[in-house]
Amino acid sequence: MEHSRRETPLLRLGIIADPQYADLDPNPALDRHFRQSLGRLEEAIALFNERTLDAVVTLGDLIDRDWASFDPALAVYRRLRHRAIFLPGNHDFAVAPEHLGDVHRRLGMPAHYYDLLIAGHRIVVLDGSEVSLFAVPDGHPRREQAKARLKALTAAGAANAQRWNGGLGEAQFAWLAEVLEQAREEDEPVVLLCHYPVAPENAHDLWDAQRLLDLLAPYENVRAYLCGHNHAGNAVTRDGTHFVTFRGMVDTPDRNAFAVLSLYEDRLEIEGFGREESRVLQSCV
Repeated sequence: MEHSRRETPLLRLGIIADPQYADLDPNPALDRHFRQSLGRLEEAIALFNERTLDAVVTLGDLIDRDWASFDPALAVYRRLRHRAIFLPGNHDFAVAPEHLGDVHRRLGMPAHYYDLLIAGHRIVVLDGSEVSLFAVPDGHPRREQAKARLKALTAAGAANAQRWNGGLGEAQFAWLAEVLEQAREEDEPVVLLCHYPVAPENAHDLWDAQRLLDLLAPYENVRAYLCGHNHAGNAVTRDGTHFVTFRGMVDTPDRNAFAVLSLYEDRLEIEGFGREESRVLQSCV
């Protein structure tokens, strides 16, 4: 009986990170192959359709640039038989200024950040681009706030003081604190989704990485934080929470990268495809 229980996942997700589709020639310096991503998305979705999943999550940067890129990329997802969850990455905002306010809607998001219940888990979708140099037009108050935040990080010599990172606004932090507290009261396990990593420390981290880590640390019910952005990928477990960064689908000329994630009571298992590494992260139980 115990063996049967342990082998039935509590939550199972298909995971895609950083397809960065665009009708562009490859970038050899970054080893990114933008046109290849449509075929890679098709391959991932075909496999996901063969599996029993609770949802398929795309962790930002569906496109590399240009508003017109959304149409062919999203068209591939029409073949998906599972629920699709999108969130924005920095490249999703590489569109004409008049489209910046429509990116979340184009991704089918009900709000810039929100939470929902899937398979008994509180799924929290964060907008790590809220305070950034690209998500709103020049002159917008959040753009000015981003300039000040980046200047302070640069002065402090922070590794993540990069123009292509972003952060959360005060209202989003307050909202997240309320969601975490309510989830704890309701005894709901929490999984957070964001484009930007927060651990282990690296140049791709969310500008507010340490503040977010400090907020999450007391909550034993926070099971995982899933992200993309750092195309090399990595994973670490801290205070009982698994922080997993998935590899970028757009990278390399001929190898895909996506995963099926299974969350059990005592561990998190990642079945990697292509360049994505398969791994098992043990939980403290």
